[in-house]
Amino acid sequence: MKRTLYLKFLLAYLIFGVFGFIIVSSFVSQTTYNRLIKEEAEVLYKEANLIANTYAADLYTNTRALDEVKEQMDNLGTFMSSTIWIINPSGRMILGTDMALDVENPRVIEGFDPTVTDDSYYTTGTFFDSFNEEMLSVFAPITADYKVKGYVVIHTSVDSIARQSDDFLAISYLLLIILLVLSLIILLFFTEMVYFPLKKITEATEQYASGNLHYEFTVDSNDEMGYLAATLSYMAQEIARGEDNQKKFIANVSHDFRSPLTSIRGYLEAMLDGTIPPEMHEKYLGIVLSETERLTKLTNGLLALNNLNMKGVVLDISDFDINEVIRSTAASFEGTCTKKNIGINLVLTGDALYVHADEMKIGQVLYNLLDNAIKFSHHNSTIKIETTEKHNKVFVSVKDSGIGIPKDEQKLVFDRFYKSDSSRGKDKKGTGLGLSITKEIILAHNEHINVISTEGVGTEFIFSLPLTEE
Repeated sequence: MKRTLYLKFLLAYLIFGVFGFIIVSSFVSQTTYNRLIKEEAEVLYKEANLIANTYAADLYTNTRALDEVKEQMDNLGTFMSSTIWIINPSGRMILGTDMALDVENPRVIEGFDPTVTDDSYYTTGTFFDSFNEEMLSVFAPITADYKVKGYVVIHTSVDSIARQSDDFLAISYLLLIILLVLSLIILLFFTEMVYFPLKKITEATEQYASGNLHYEFTVDSNDEMGYLAATLSYMAQEIARGEDNQKKFIANVSHDFRSPLTSIRGYLEAMLDGTIPPEMHEKYLGIVLSETERLTKLTNGLLALNNLNMKGVVLDISDFDINEVIRSTAASFEGTCTKKNIGINLVLTGDALYVHADEMKIGQVLYNLLDNAIKFSHHNSTIKIETTEKHNKVFVSVKDSGIGIPKDEQKLVFDRFYKSDSSRGKDKKGTGLGLSITKEIILAHNEHINVISTEGVGTEFIFSLPLTEE
């Protein structure tokens, strides 16, 4: 990984920060300022309306004296920290809290236009150049006899509003900084909990892709990232084990093919060059024929095992009597047993015991197990085949009293081409594939097969089959 993902997150974080400051400094600042202006204008408008309907209205109806109204306006202006004017529609000031009464020389607001507020009731600015600073001016009409007699105008400086807006802006900046810090913490957590593990996983993937399947890495995490790392590591181990098994498989195949081919070539060359006299040809041709049978058996076993692994075991499931299959399989070894004086003891449950399985393939399983049992049994011994019914299962046991299998080799007996050291001298024609095929067939039935053996005492293979439901 070339850090592109992490750089994207960093870039997104920086863009978020920059745009955050731009939005706060422009949009939030202006929005806050306008909102404060409007709120202040609403407060002043209520006061201006109240003055227009009381003191100012009384002034125009001659109910109150001008100096009395001036005194009240001065008090209100001081209380509100604002300047209050009463203006005629022509712009002539009647009174103002920021100047003394002068009836003889009234002040006139040049260019006064009450429509300057448009559809609102307030405006901001110098109010027709009457002030040297920006002011908020609020209008309230004074009406009498259904006519507008004048206006109450309240002015207040926007400096205080601007300072208040700046305070809110400072709070917004502080919140933005806190948000950025929290985002940075989240980014750090992302770096530690996602980016670094993902980087390890990516590096491991590159190593596996380059062929280094023994590359080791760990991700200490209990979440999906840790599960992904563990799964990837397990997958690499399985692939590596598969490659090792493939190399071992090829080596075993080469060895098992080389030995009979070497024997065949040696005998044929000896017969051709006269080393073996013609009268002995029949004997050695028999040996050559035996070796070719061994090669044929090995080839057929490889084809059968390949079909089981590549296509899966295609089962022809039916209900059949397992006891009958055992009897017929045992009978087929009568000649071999007679030569070694081996007896086969059948301990079967009932006359008939029906199972739900593939009859032909289970027959092949029994043939392989019984063939092995006879091959490795001593002369004048007995092989016991027993069936037991338990928990809707039928357990079939094939037990001999032969040479046995060393304890440390028992877990290897189902591997392809496996032959224990103690069996190599006896199993001259064996291919080491029979038990592998046997296990594949049993596993295809979703059942189990186990081996129990004591060296020098004997070996027992036990497999299970589902009992017929009916």
